[in-house]
Amino acid sequence: MSGSSWAEIVFFLALLAVSTPLLGNYMAKVYSGGHAPGDRFFLPIERFTYRICRIDPDREQRWRSYLMSLLVYTLVGGLLTYLILRVQAHLPADPNHFPGVPSGLSFNTTISFMTNTNWQNYAGENTMSQLSQMFGLVWHQFISAAVGMALAAAFIRALIRRRQTTIGTFWVDTVRSCTRILIPLAFIFAIILMSQGAIQSFGADTHLSMLAAQTTHSTGVKTLTQTLPRGPVASMAPIEALGDNGGGYFDANFANALENPNGLTNILVLWMLCMIPFAFAWTFGKMIKSMRQAAVVLSAMAILFTISILIVAPLEARGNVKLNYAGVSQSITSTNPGGNLEGKDIRLGTTGSALNAAAITATSTGGVNSAEESYTPIGGAVPLFNMMLGEVIPGGTGTGLYGMLIFVLIGVFIGSLMVGRTPMYLGKQITARDMKLAAIYILVLPATVLVLASISILVPSTASSISTTGPHGLTEIVYAFTSAAHNNGSAFAGFDGNTNWYNFSLALCMWIGRYFEIIPALALAGSLVRKRTYAVTAGTLRTDKPLFAVMLMGIVIILVGLTYFPALALGPLAEHFAGHFGL
Repeated sequence: MSGSSWAEIVFFLALLAVSTPLLGNYMAKVYSGGHAPGDRFFLPIERFTYRICRIDPDREQRWRSYLMSLLVYTLVGGLLTYLILRVQAHLPADPNHFPGVPSGLSFNTTISFMTNTNWQNYAGENTMSQLSQMFGLVWHQFISAAVGMALAAAFIRALIRRRQTTIGTFWVDTVRSCTRILIPLAFIFAIILMSQGAIQSFGADTHLSMLAAQTTHSTGVKTLTQTLPRGPVASMAPIEALGDNGGGYFDANFANALENPNGLTNILVLWMLCMIPFAFAWTFGKMIKSMRQAAVVLSAMAILFTISILIVAPLEARGNVKLNYAGVSQSITSTNPGGNLEGKDIRLGTTGSALNAAAITATSTGGVNSAEESYTPIGGAVPLFNMMLGEVIPGGTGTGLYGMLIFVLIGVFIGSLMVGRTPMYLGKQITARDMKLAAIYILVLPATVLVLASISILVPSTASSISTTGPHGLTEIVYAFTSAAHNNGSAFAGFDGNTNWYNFSLALCMWIGRYFEIIPALALAGSLVRKRTYAVTAGTLRTDKPLFAVMLMGIVIILVGLTYFPALALGPLAEHFAGHFGL
C-alpha cells in the first residue's frame, strides 16, 4: 500500500475519533430527559408533533407497550409505502413516466426499507419515480434509523433504572432522534455533497450526445446518445449513510459519481455511516455515568473494526492472484494505481473501495461503492464475516450498541460462572431467564440464514440467480441471506435477487432479522429495568477492565465462528486456497 492509502485510512479514523465524544455527549443530553442543546428551537417543533399526533410525552411505557407502538407504527408506514409503489404511475412527481412497481418487488422493497435493510432488487433510476424515492423510501430511512436509536436509548435506561417497570416513551425517543440528530445532520451533509457535485434536481432524465458511438455487444446496435438520470439525490444520500440504511437513488449506489463525486465525499460518506454507531457507545458511558464501562464496549468495537480494515485494504492493494496467472500487471506504476481494480472505480482506488466494504458491513449500511463480487476471496470474506458478527462493530444506528451490550451480558454470565461468581453487570444480577433471551437474540439469525440458504441451494429454479458455480456461487447465496437477515442490504454484484423465490425469502429474512431481534432485546430490557442493584464487591467480575474487553472480543468472534465456520470454509476459504494452488 502507498503512503497516500495509509493517510486516507488514518484521516478517516481521525474523523471518527473527533466526532465520537462530541456527538456522544450531545446524544446523552438528548436521551437523558432533561435540558438539551437546541431546546429553544426543537421543543416547539416536538410539542406541535405530539399535539397533532395526540401523544402524551410524559406518559412512559412498559416494554410490551413500547414494542406494540413500534410494530404498529412501522406496519402502517409499510402499507403506505407498498401502496405508493404499486400506483406510482398515477401519482405526481413522475417525470420519466415509470409504471407501477410489480407486486413481488413492491413487497420485497417495502419490507426492505421498513427493516432498515434497504436491499434493492431494482435499479432506482429506471424503476422508481421521484415521489416513490422521496416519500415511499426516504421517509423509512429516517424512521427506521430513529427506531433503532430509540431502542438503544430504552436499553440504556433499563440498565440505569432499578425496580421500575417503564423504559421511556417510544414516540418521544423516535421524534427526538429525528428532529435533533438525523434531520440536522442530513441537512448539513446534503449541502456539502451538493457543493462537491452531487445532483439535486426534480427534472426528467436528460439525453446527451456522446463523442463516439457506443456499440452494445449483445445486439450490435450503435448509439450516439447517453441518458443522464436526474433526481433529488443529494437529499437522499446523507440519510442513506447517517441512518445506516444503504439504499441509494442509483443502481450503482455510492459508486455513481452523481451521488459520490470524489474521494473527499467518499470519506465523508464513510464518516457519516460510522459516526452515530460509535457515538452511541460514548452516550452509553455518559448515561450510566461510567466512562470506564463505555471504554470496554467502545474499544471492542473499534479494535475489531480497525482489524477488518487492515485485512481488506492490504489484500485488495496487493491484487488478485488469479489475475497474475492471466498476465495482468497489478503493480503500482506511474500510469497504474495498482492492486485488484476489477469491479472498482479508479476515482476511489482500492483503499477507498476497501474502506467502504469494511465500513458498510461493520455497520448495517450496505451502500457499496464497488463490486464485492470482484474482491479477493478473503477480501470478500471479511465483509461477510463482519455481518455475521451481528453487526456490532459498531453496528447500526442504535442496534449495534444494544447488540454489543447483549454480548456483554453473555460475557459476564460465562466469565462469572468460570470463576464461581454471581453474574452481575452494573450491579444487576444476570439470571438464567436473561440468558435465554440473549440466546434467542444470538441464535435466531444464524438459524434463519443457514436454513434459507440451504433451501436456495437445493431448489433448481434458483440456480440462474447466481453468476457462477463452486465456492464463489455458494458465497453469493450465503452473503445474500446474511445481508438480509442482518439488515445490511449489500450484495455480491453477480447475484440476481429479483425472482419470486428471492423476493419472498429475502423479505422473510429481513423481517425476522429486524423484529425477532427487537422482541428479545426489549424483553431483556423489561427484565433488567425491574431488577434491584447490588453493591460491587471483591467477588464481582470487573467489567470495566481491559481484560474484559479482550474477553468480549473473543466471545463475539467465537460465537460467530462456531456457527458460521462451515459456510465460510466451503465458500471464501475454499476459493482462497484453490486460487493459491492454481485450481
